[in-house]
Amino acid sequence: MEKRIGPTGSAPVPLELGALYEAYADMIYRLALVRTRNRADAEDVLQDVFFRCLRRQPAFRDEEHQKAWLITAAINSSKSLLLRADRRHGAGAESLEFLSTEDDTDNTVYNAVMQLPEKYRTAVHLFYYEGYSVEEIGKMTDTKPATVKSHLYRAREALRRVLKEDEPDV
Repeated sequence: MEKRIGPTGSAPVPLELGALYEAYADMIYRLALVRTRNRADAEDVLQDVFFRCLRRQPAFRDEEHQKAWLITAAINSSKSLLLRADRRHGAGAESLEFLSTEDDTDNTVYNAVMQLPEKYRTAVHLFYYEGYSVEEIGKMTDTKPATVKSHLYRAREALRRVLKEDEPDV
């Protein structure tokens, strides 16, 4: 595709949708799954994110800007999906049945994370699984860094309580 100049006048970054999909589809799907707790909804979010990218043709400054844009788009798309009236009463814990990993410890922790409220799940995923800082998560989720820290703290406390019930040594 054609190269475009980023908003800061920096070197152009080509918008190669196929390459973006290869590089980020798994990450976007995992984030959408964490937020929606439903495979079909996560796939819908994944498609929506790349459709938005195709439609808007954003001018990316660099690869980190691409990744941040895609994560923000995934957060916004999943938020829109979850706010729809037909979704408010839909998927519950039963949609989590398919989630499993080969390691029981990872499975226990992952399932505990999936039981957290959406704002905590999102913060935990972006911080621990994607490696973003509190400040970066705040920008992506349109939340103050202090609020992100609070979400992470409360998520860790909730996980500690849940995991302690399962394993008294935690």
